[in-house]
Amino acid sequence: MGEWIGVAAAALSSAFGGTAIGATRYLVGWTDPMTLGAFRFGIGFLALLPVAFLQRGRWPARRDWPRVAGLGLLFFCLFPILFNASLIFTTAARGALALSTLPLLTMLAGALLGVEALTARKTFGVLTAMGGVALALLSGLATAPAGAWRGDLLMVAAALCMALYSVWSRPIIMATGPVRFTVPAMAVGAASLALIAWGQGGFAAVPAFGAPQWAAIAWLGVVGSAGAFFLWGFALSRTTPTRVAIAVCVNPISAGLFGAVLLDEPIRWNLVVGVAAVFTGIWIATTRATRRIAARHGL
Repeated sequence: MGEWIGVAAAALSSAFGGTAIGATRYLVGWTDPMTLGAFRFGIGFLALLPVAFLQRGRWPARRDWPRVAGLGLLFFCLFPILFNASLIFTTAARGALALSTLPLLTMLAGALLGVEALTARKTFGVLTAMGGVALALLSGLATAPAGAWRGDLLMVAAALCMALYSVWSRPIIMATGPVRFTVPAMAVGAASLALIAWGQGGFAAVPAFGAPQWAAIAWLGVVGSAGAFFLWGFALSRTTPTRVAIAVCVNPISAGLFGAVLLDEPIRWNLVVGVAAVFTGIWIATTRATRRIAARHGL
């Protein structure tokens, strides 16, 4: 049961991330990506900080502080920089497909670092989910700007950052809990982005923000940052990094369904089959692990 709770939390985190992309695309016309990232993770930090103090448990040990800071820079600073930069060169559909390499990269990183075993069933499940993403984005992959490969590579680099974060952060999360790890890591990333934005004069546009912009920033910080990354950390405390990472394939699927429901976009056959393939891949990659854990505990 714990495995499925972790996978469900990761899927919900990925769905929240899909809404964050929409808010980001709206706000990018008003400010630069660095300033936007500083607001997103700064608000996320402030939203999670009271929760961290109310929860029982301990903060990361002093010997882990450099590791927490490094992981914060990796995930809450370098990742959004690479993510935003990639979309300058490539399309949203190609970027989403490149990001869907995350479970494959996480699986390989976990195997190389000895965190989790590389199995044929898990590999097949990951590839099935990635194939579902490609199928769902079929129409958006038909065209690409010149030099789109540069954006694709930047997005794969962003996915690698997220994969390493998922693998390296899990031992600390298991010891402290998701909130008391995420809060200091997010604080480091937010502070770093704020310094970069300040140096580039990014906050000069803030006085021009109106109610719609502040509402989008609040959503981005509370839901797209605090909610999404709390759930991601919670998922890592319940299941393996690969089974958390595979849920990122839900992101472009939820975006397609969001457009179909709220924007009256047509639901094409490839989206339907893609949804089925993604959830089939998640089921394949998860079910065997659940049986092994149940057998290990005599359930």
